[in-house]
Amino acid sequence: MKERQKATQIFLAGVESVKPGNLINRFVSINQNILQIEEIEFDLSGIQNIFVIGAGKASAAMAQAIENILGSRISAGHIVTKYDHSLTLQFIEITEAGHPVPDENGIRGTERILSIVNKAGKDDLVICLISGGGSALLADVPEGCTLDDLKSLSSVLLKTGANINEMNCIRKHLSKVKGGQLAKSAFPARVVSLILSDVIGDPLDVIASGPTAPDPTTFKDALSIIRKYKIENDIPEQILRILRDGYNKNRQETLKDTDEMFLYTNNLIIGTNLLALKTAKEKAESLGYSTRILTNALDGDVKDVANYMMDSVNRVRQEESDRKMCLLFAGEPTIKIEGIGLGGRNQHLALMIAKLLEDRPGITFLSGGTDGTDGPTNAAGAVVDSCTSKNAANLQLDMERYIDNFDSYTFFIQEGGLIITGPTNTNVMDLMIVLID
Repeated sequence: MKERQKATQIFLAGVESVKPGNLINRFVSINQNILQIEEIEFDLSGIQNIFVIGAGKASAAMAQAIENILGSRISAGHIVTKYDHSLTLQFIEITEAGHPVPDENGIRGTERILSIVNKAGKDDLVICLISGGGSALLADVPEGCTLDDLKSLSSVLLKTGANINEMNCIRKHLSKVKGGQLAKSAFPARVVSLILSDVIGDPLDVIASGPTAPDPTTFKDALSIIRKYKIENDIPEQILRILRDGYNKNRQETLKDTDEMFLYTNNLIIGTNLLALKTAKEKAESLGYSTRILTNALDGDVKDVANYMMDSVNRVRQEESDRKMCLLFAGEPTIKIEGIGLGGRNQHLALMIAKLLEDRPGITFLSGGTDGTDGPTNAAGAVVDSCTSKNAANLQLDMERYIDNFDSYTFFIQEGGLIITGPTNTNVMDLMIVLID
């Protein structure tokens, strides 16, 4: 049990290091009448209005930090965040909305954001706060379909095992704000986006579907993804019609890097999972572990990820048999849901690892989402060890059945391995921790 607690401490240390307040303060400051955002300087005497907009699970915390710096200099603002992720704001309005499936509140909040940026002029500054979850939260309905159509599409995509790049490629081509189009709405104002990355490799066009970034993908790419997963008959016909219209040049493409508005736009990544990993490493070393960061770009199906992690454990145990080791991973595995249970990719991965640890004492594994929510549950993830299978046997829980039914949450709520943090108001993908004694 001590090792489970240590793994949790390491995880929480990593999460704390990427809290938006700390990150914003590192990148944004005011000295007299000069606003400094990283290396960009704005003389506020020449700025008529400062508008603050944004979307994502961390956007409320980001907005709060910006308010602490700019205060009443903010002319107007609106952000959209996930339900139960609000914080108290004085100068920026906030809408809570549906995630990962968009809802009516997301549409209303997005319309409010557009009403703000559409009135921005050449002497105005738009500060855009972007974090993971922004793609679903910054919601709009393209002409020719309904919100129910978009909800149906989201539900289908979430079950396919498609990665975030693929899902957001499709979303960008069904939107008037994603794929750089929010920057277009703000033109000719200056736009500076402060971005907390929840995507492997930190591609600007994929994080929250790149509302202020040029998009290299096309309608053709979106249709190719639908064919790849063979979901043509599972998604609404109206969605397919829009994408096919775009492919046939009857709808406007997303914005490309040659478009004029990007001369007035700066996209700055202020936090990634690498920072969380480095802090987790420091915490593990303070607890007496020799620590390695093995990757910050873990992806692929959870089955393959589980095997990769166990191979890593076997290799390190051979190389460092006389030392306490901590192995750190970060990324975003995918999961193709085939059962009807309740859980998330972190809990499912932990349950699969627990099965592999049945006869492997001295190994503890934790997988958790840095946003504090894993799938449609109130848990960030789960922590397991060789005792997990023993606990399951004592409780008469069939681990295989819970794995097959994708019902990891129900298993862990009985076994006791859930990691529950509540919303962390940040998001830099998932952290995985292996402790080897």
